[in-house]
Amino acid sequence: MGRGTAGIAWLALLALAGCDMTAGEGGPRGEDEGAAVALAEFPERPLWGDTHVHTDNSIDAFGFGVRLGPEAALKFASGEEVTATTGIRAKLARPLDFLVITDHSDGLGATRRLYDAPRLLIRDATLRRWHDLMHEGPQSSQRAIAELITAAANGTLPEALRDPERQRKATAEIWDKHLKTIDRYNRPGVFTALAGFEYTLMPGGNNLHRNVIFRDGYERTSKTVPFPGVGVGNGVEQLWDYMAAYERSTGGQALAIPHNGNLSNGMMFALTMPGGGPMTADHARRRARFEPVVEATQIKGDGEAHGYLSPNDEFASFGVEGWELGNLPLTQRTTPEMLGGNYVREALKRGLTIEARSGANPYKFGLIGSTDSHTALATGDEDNFFGKHTGNEPQPARALAPQNLGTDQGRFGWNYLAGGYAAVWARANTRGEIFDALKRREVYATTGPRMVLRLFAGHDFSAADWTGDWVRTGYARGVPMGGELADTGRAPTLLINAMKDPDGANLDRVQVIKGWIDGTGTAQERVYDVAWSDMDGGRRRVAGRIPPVGDTVDRARARYTNTIGTPQLRAAWTDPDYRPGQRAFYYVRLLEIPTPRWVLFDALRFRLTLPPEVMAKAVAQERAYSSPVWLNPAVSRPARPVAKTGTKPAP
Repeated sequence: MGRGTAGIAWLALLALAGCDMTAGEGGPRGEDEGAAVALAEFPERPLWGDTHVHTDNSIDAFGFGVRLGPEAALKFASGEEVTATTGIRAKLARPLDFLVITDHSDGLGATRRLYDAPRLLIRDATLRRWHDLMHEGPQSSQRAIAELITAAANGTLPEALRDPERQRKATAEIWDKHLKTIDRYNRPGVFTALAGFEYTLMPGGNNLHRNVIFRDGYERTSKTVPFPGVGVGNGVEQLWDYMAAYERSTGGQALAIPHNGNLSNGMMFALTMPGGGPMTADHARRRARFEPVVEATQIKGDGEAHGYLSPNDEFASFGVEGWELGNLPLTQRTTPEMLGGNYVREALKRGLTIEARSGANPYKFGLIGSTDSHTALATGDEDNFFGKHTGNEPQPARALAPQNLGTDQGRFGWNYLAGGYAAVWARANTRGEIFDALKRREVYATTGPRMVLRLFAGHDFSAADWTGDWVRTGYARGVPMGGELADTGRAPTLLINAMKDPDGANLDRVQVIKGWIDGTGTAQERVYDVAWSDMDGGRRRVAGRIPPVGDTVDRARARYTNTIGTPQLRAAWTDPDYRPGQRAFYYVRLLEIPTPRWVLFDALRFRLTLPPEVMAKAVAQERAYSSPVWLNPAVSRPARPVAKTGTKPAP
């Protein structure tokens, strides 16, 4: 699709913002859906959710074989048992607090329509081939969708899938039905269902996808339709224009969450404008305004840090196997110089550099995790992994099966992580409170376990604060994760409290990752171990490092014991390398003790013997990443004019 066609589609979408779409009988509730829910003075516990789930409305998910729709996804996330597409009963051990279904905006429902279409009426040879492949069975269906993804990356989709009017009409019908469904399942104070979609920008196969989330209910969200990503070039500015237009015309709010920068070949967190040249302050401010949060970990790999960029970090390169090879469809290999634009930590450092030059930081974002499940099942649990898509739902061959999008080499089932979850510090379980917590970045990411992590930063905290109401103290005298501190000439102190998942593994350690701009204008980083299990016993520092916590995993039985590690870790940590005027960020990485990955549970369940390269990665230290806190240089005020005798100082 050319840029002109994309512009027509975009204008059609914006025009819908003025349409009057009202719910029928028994339809959605109004915008004050959370008004009756009492708000806590401060957030009391993290709310757990998934902001990235696909159903049979997604063009790729249906092609991969999923036959579960939004209603099944909402039932599953809220704790009900459902039957997966492959016939297996599926249920979460613990329900989630919220869910965002983010079906792809491009071709919403298109593969289902193609599947259901009479073959004789399909004129395009490529579409007819995909229709036939989807009807042959799961493996052929997956081949069809792999070809479709490659065609989208190369800009060679059949014309019928690029017809803006045809897609707009179909999208509007599906979107309206979807909004009514999520409003029915939204139960303020109990379970929150938010409206959203995935914007699938993918120039040259390089992943620049965003999940767009709305704060609002049907009254507002029905006045727009999801914005397409195919054919809009390398820039995301048109998505921001769409979001701004939605907010102006409806009074609602929207935000976007980038994901899988690890598959962008350096484009997700670039130092430059999309078309080249230094990033402008206006572009940086717009990105920070519309994209306050990034999805740092999910099924398609972890994007926190890479060992090539952080060679002194022994815990970098978590979950990068297979994903570091190239872009999403592996149509272009990743080279070392691309890695800086792929990973979150480097992006945070780049943000400081851009801010020092331009006065605006495009990468001042919080961190969450989610699944990116294409099965409609929002499970990030290692012992309950239902796969990335229906083709690798539980079955004996999935760990070793090729899992490539568009190629026949490089990635295999065991490269998939079980997923991730978003933890949100909100005052109540409502759309408004969850959205607002995302907006202010008081959120954190986990790779699946539900450990509790809280962070405050201030200039006068001490260990003595733990003896009182430290949460109240944290809000009163500092800022929570996601906040910003002004430099006062005193080193910042972080109050960090971490507790294990009540149903999970003990904790190994708490680390603080600091990034800053040094005196030469160069971005630097350092990892600090600030609290760990058995600190006063056998785990004392050796050559500046903490000895490993140990490993209790029984590989043959997929079990571990909590005889190592600790249930809780606390620290009041003051930056020992602080320098006045430093521009810096701090975030916390929390590590569990080693536990089995899903491949070990599969080996036990299906009586498998896994090859050495899989067994080497069959045990992992699951983790959480807090949103950063930023230390900003004090704003210097202009000198006050010296008053002449007999006059007052200038105001």
